[in-house]
Amino acid sequence: LIIYIRSNNILFRKNSIMKQLLMCLIWLALSEPSCAKARTDYLPEDSIHVMTAEESDTLNTPAKKKSLITRFLDYFNDANKNKKHKKFDFSIIGGPHYSTDTKLGLGLVAAGLYRTNPNDTILPPSNVSLFSDVSTVGFYMLGIRGTHIFPQDKYRADYTVYFYSFPCDYWGMGYDMGNDDSNKSEMKRWQARIKGSFLFHLGSNFYIGPMVSYDYVIGKNVERPELLNGMDRHTWNLGAGFSAVYDSRDVLTYPHQGLYINLTQCFRPRFMGNDYAFSTTELQVDAYQKVWKGAILAEDFRTMLNFGNPSWGMMALLGNSNSMRGYYEGRYRDKHKMEAQVELRQHIWKRNSLTVWVGAGTVFRKFSNIRSRHILPNYGLGYRWEFKKNVNVRLDYGFGKAGQSGFLFSINEAF
Repeated sequence: LIIYIRSNNILFRKNSIMKQLLMCLIWLALSEPSCAKARTDYLPEDSIHVMTAEESDTLNTPAKKKSLITRFLDYFNDANKNKKHKKFDFSIIGGPHYSTDTKLGLGLVAAGLYRTNPNDTILPPSNVSLFSDVSTVGFYMLGIRGTHIFPQDKYRADYTVYFYSFPCDYWGMGYDMGNDDSNKSEMKRWQARIKGSFLFHLGSNFYIGPMVSYDYVIGKNVERPELLNGMDRHTWNLGAGFSAVYDSRDVLTYPHQGLYINLTQCFRPRFMGNDYAFSTTELQVDAYQKVWKGAILAEDFRTMLNFGNPSWGMMALLGNSNSMRGYYEGRYRDKHKMEAQVELRQHIWKRNSLTVWVGAGTVFRKFSNIRSRHILPNYGLGYRWEFKKNVNVRLDYGFGKAGQSGFLFSINEAF
């Protein structure tokens, strides 16, 4: 037995040296020679604790190794907790999904949060997302996107890099062509994109800086080549320009309030080697408000305007994972497009939230061609699970004109 004694004698309180000497003598007399030192930090005054053999065995018994399932559940239970002690907070999630475009697939997404200055808690965290997907129809995709925020938020770097191969359907160019079911044909599309901007902080939430863009598009096994209007099946485009951003969002990956405006102007002139010379103006405006407990109302407007001679692969496409969700991407395509949507995001319980949205959009060759009958409706609902702090995995099901619908699996909010 190992016995620990603390005395409450007044004399010993006045003379700490005598007290310590007596304690050491008693400990040496009663303890095993192999003991290193007595533990007295966890016992109250005037107490004697006798450690039994069972207690000694419990302390000396190593902790049981957690099962694979337990470790798996602990991984996701802890994924959304603040980890300010970690320089780079990185987590991975994946699983099966189904969409009308790519059919049954297996997706894998990863999210990372970090601060370039860990001691600056006011600095918004930088974020990076990796995404990959493969499906039963032969679709595969791999990409990375993110925002790197430099110390003191003096500069920001936005970047997107991805490539994909997709045995897709193609209807031609223009609203009328996309609206005609008989134009539906097959092709295999392969595309790679690199896009980035470097922004300087000018104060008052305003940023501006240069941007570059590179796209390489290949159309293979085109069932109806006449729908390309004589354009090359293989095209590449190199562009440069600028981005101007106003950003007062409280959180970049899951805004609760604030305003975001992004104006991008990209020039793709012929002297840069482009066979199809044109320029692209893109505008995105998002606003966020808290409407009641756990509810956020988010509004989004975006437009893409191509001036010049864009190729079939570089035209404005309606329908993707961020806007006009549910439409087959590229069924409606033309030189220009405009889209708008309003989404209500409601926190339900713990890490679970639901969303509903309504929206509308259209494509057109010239502003004079805009017609009210060409405006396409969009609505849908979605489920959100907080994968990491302020980073959601989302499942959306969107609906469109004439029974068009689509299921989407992605990470981060649509806007």
